[in-house]
Amino acid sequence: MKCSFKTYGLLFLYTLKISAFTFGGGYVIVSLMKKQFVDKLGWLNDDEMLDFTAIAQSSPGAVAVNASILVGNKIGGILGAVTAIIGTVLPPFVLLTAISYIYDIFISIKAIQYLFFGMQAGVIAVICDAVCGLFASVWKESRWLALAACAVAFVLVAFLSVNVILIVIAGIIYGILLYRRGDEKHHAA
Repeated sequence: MKCSFKTYGLLFLYTLKISAFTFGGGYVIVSLMKKQFVDKLGWLNDDEMLDFTAIAQSSPGAVAVNASILVGNKIGGILGAVTAIIGTVLPPFVLLTAISYIYDIFISIKAIQYLFFGMQAGVIAVICDAVCGLFASVWKESRWLALAACAVAFVLVAFLSVNVILIVIAGIIYGILLYRRGDEKHHAA
C-alpha cells in the first residue's frame, strides 16, 4: 500500500495520542483505535478492526502493540507498522522511565492510589463500549454462527474454567473450516 508522508505522520500522531492519553491496557487502546481509524478516518472497516482485535489478543505480546502492528501494516505496510509501533510504545516508555526514578514516593501518595482506583471504572466503561460496538457490527450483519461461537466460548471460559488457549485454538480451527467451506462454495459456483 502506497502512503504519503502526511499519512505516516498522522498515523504516528494518532497512535501517540491514543497511547499517551489511555489508561487500562490494550483493549482500551483497541477501542480508541476503532473510533479513530474506522469511525472518524475510514482507513479501516469494522470487519478489519474486529479481525485485528482477535489477532492482537490471541498473539503473544501486548494487545496494544499487536493491534498497532496490524493497523499500521494495513494502512502503510511495513513502514506503517513501524510508525504505529513507535507511536504506541513511546508514551508508556517515557512515562515508565520517569516513574521508575520516583516509584517508591509516587506509589505511596494516597491521591495517586485513589486516582488509579477511580480510573478502573472508566477503563471498564471503555472496554464495555468496545465490546458493544464490535458486537453490534456482528449482530447487524446477522453473523449468527460467530455470535453462537462467542457465547459458547464465554460459557466455557467463565463457567467451566476451560483454558483460554484451547478456546483460541478451537476458534482458529473453526475459522479455517468456515473459510475453507466458503472458499469451496465460491469455487463451485
